[in-house]
Amino acid sequence: MSDARLIYLPLGGAGEIGMNCYVYGYGKPGAERLIVVDMGVTFPDMDGTPGVDLILPDITWLKENKNRIEAMFITHAHEDHVGAVGHTFGDLSVPIYARAFTANLARQKLAEYGVEGKSVRTCSAWPETVTVGPFTVGFLPISHSIPESSGLVIDSPAGRVLHTGDFKLDTQPLVGEPWDPELWAEVSKGGVKALVCDSTNVFNRHPGRSEVIVGPAVEKLVSEARHMVVATTFASNVARVKTLAEAGERAGRSICLMGRAMRRMVEAAVETGVLTRFPSVVSPEDAAQLPRENLMILATGSQGERRAASAQLSRGKFNGIELKEGDLFLFSSKTIPGNERDVIRIMNQLSEKGVDVVDDSMGDYHVSGHANRPDLETVQDIVQPQIVVPMHGEHRHLREHVKLATERRRQGVLAVNGMMIDLTGNEPKVAEFIETGRTYLDGTVQIGALDGIVRDRIRMALNGHVVVTMILDEEDEPLGDPWCDLMGLAEIGRSHVPLVDILEADLGQFVGRAGDKTLTDDDKLEEGLRRVVRQTCQNEIGKKPEVTVVVSRLS
Repeated sequence: MSDARLIYLPLGGAGEIGMNCYVYGYGKPGAERLIVVDMGVTFPDMDGTPGVDLILPDITWLKENKNRIEAMFITHAHEDHVGAVGHTFGDLSVPIYARAFTANLARQKLAEYGVEGKSVRTCSAWPETVTVGPFTVGFLPISHSIPESSGLVIDSPAGRVLHTGDFKLDTQPLVGEPWDPELWAEVSKGGVKALVCDSTNVFNRHPGRSEVIVGPAVEKLVSEARHMVVATTFASNVARVKTLAEAGERAGRSICLMGRAMRRMVEAAVETGVLTRFPSVVSPEDAAQLPRENLMILATGSQGERRAASAQLSRGKFNGIELKEGDLFLFSSKTIPGNERDVIRIMNQLSEKGVDVVDDSMGDYHVSGHANRPDLETVQDIVQPQIVVPMHGEHRHLREHVKLATERRRQGVLAVNGMMIDLTGNEPKVAEFIETGRTYLDGTVQIGALDGIVRDRIRMALNGHVVVTMILDEEDEPLGDPWCDLMGLAEIGRSHVPLVDILEADLGQFVGRAGDKTLTDDDKLEEGLRRVVRQTCQNEIGKKPEVTVVVSRLS
């Protein structure tokens, strides 16, 4: 197919960290056969997305082109790469390929939606490959902060693409496969058209550190602790969970896993053979009966999640366990930007209990799961790609990564969500712009980010809400004055009189002055009542609330 092209299209994860979703296609323009790489989520916050449960990629374009999708490939089991498979499967219904550990967790997500696990197909590592349509895809092992992370070797008639997924260069990751530069060099030997590469730590100029360095520091800390020890980390970082548990075991402590995600990750790792040895654990019920100085709890909630075990422990008794003065609480994790406020709240609540809080501000108890700038240079030099396409980063990360590629005399392409790149020739170019966005999981339904629902929620939170009710008889004459119900507004304003009384008086005056044209026209009447409420509230309390007007006419 001389006019066929190879395209790359990010729908999430390019211009943000989280919600990863990438599309590759090969074929005639507009008729390419497609594969999807990753289907992740990102998490809401109370400022911008109050009440929202999860944020998913907008897959409208994928749904419109559903009959062209051959398969989905999941690089690893972090939520920002696999978290949306259950939410989107009903719309796409394509085969999902993943390695054993990731497949185990993906099946659990599909089961929550009543989808059978056979939709997920387990793959072995390279050199095993899967052929779907014009693509042959293999899972290339690479180290990261979760087991069985893989880059993807994506072959098409237009050449080979290496999609790194999330990675670090760790030769001693403790759990999962180590970084193998010889394997990556071997795969790159025949030439690589494009390296589509993680950009998270492009600004960090120090070489990345190995997971193996964490163990001795944690062990020393735990062995010197005199009372109960609690440690929190990312539940998915199975290597870290194992390191913490073994440090506690060597210090003579019983280990308790607290939080559903922590138990689920360890169980999945054992079931799939990723974890061959893990210290025996006690249940929270049994832990509550043990001497405090003989106990180490591994808790979920390193990012300050309100319902996770760490937050519950900071607020009071949880699962029969209560933290007391002199206990030790370790954050063996990095706080993701945006979560600082929630983490600090937990730290302060722990401090108020007299608990000693240790975090990773000195770099002793955590190492990043992402490649730093020197590591990105190493990968580029091994792979020798014709084109470098940064992904998995905010705009500033992608731009800096393009600069890094240019410095090393390679073509760099800054492609953000919705930018379809034609990788076919020697000069990559923008082929199309696809409309992208976010979808909110709000309770049990998915809503569009631009539907106005969350915007209205924010406006009510900022300004308060007034409901005005008015009844008119068959002659369009008011039956009494309108009355108000207030929510989220100060009760007494500038006049030192209840705000509701002033509002109802002003509304009564407005209705008394209104002519037949206004009283017989619902739209005019509602607009007039709304204007009075907003103006009165502005004068009394300095706020213009959201107003709902209910006009009932007797007939």
